[in-house]
Amino acid sequence: MIRKYLLAGLFTLLPLVVTLWILKGIFTALIGIFRGPLTWLAHLIHVPDPPTWGLALFSALATVLLLLLVGALVGNFIGRQVLSWLDELMMHIPVVKTIYGATRQLMGAIQSGQGGSFKDVVLVEWPHPGSYTLGFVASRNCSWAIEGGESLVAVYVPTSPNPTSGYVVMVEAAKVKPVDLSADQALTWAVSGGVVVPDPNRGR
Repeated sequence: MIRKYLLAGLFTLLPLVVTLWILKGIFTALIGIFRGPLTWLAHLIHVPDPPTWGLALFSALATVLLLLLVGALVGNFIGRQVLSWLDELMMHIPVVKTIYGATRQLMGAIQSGQGGSFKDVVLVEWPHPGSYTLGFVASRNCSWAIEGGESLVAVYVPTSPNPTSGYVVMVEAAKVKPVDLSADQALTWAVSGGVVVPDPNRGR
């Protein structure tokens, strides 16, 4: 009976604990970004250093305002031109352009399936034979990588709980099994660690 209650309490509180842990990580990162400028400003105007809760509150508000500003810029011609200029600038900085460009293309593919990528959800053997996971078709022609690559399919396998840090594997087309699920359902399954089971009646 005690074991039953302990497990029930654990499974009840675990989602809350994980959520709080993620939020703590986000706020810690935000505080680290704004601590230096705010501390410098406090010294400049001769006031006490801002407390941690004040830094967290300011960081959260600043982040929300930044997102709203970027969203507003995207909504008008001048803003799009400015963002396009910044985008071009990032793509001309060595090292940065590699990371920025790859991340931008990955996010665009996951969100909209541009170029036919990341639209098809498939089942592949990963990471070893007899073990299966869901993935997204990134490309159906890998001839650029290996002779006979026309028969290989590049599959993006998302990791949990962060689907942007996945793996890309080249698999024989005959071993790639289509799954009747939407990209959102597959991503939700991956992010939840396999806990949220997709509803087959709400597939593609």
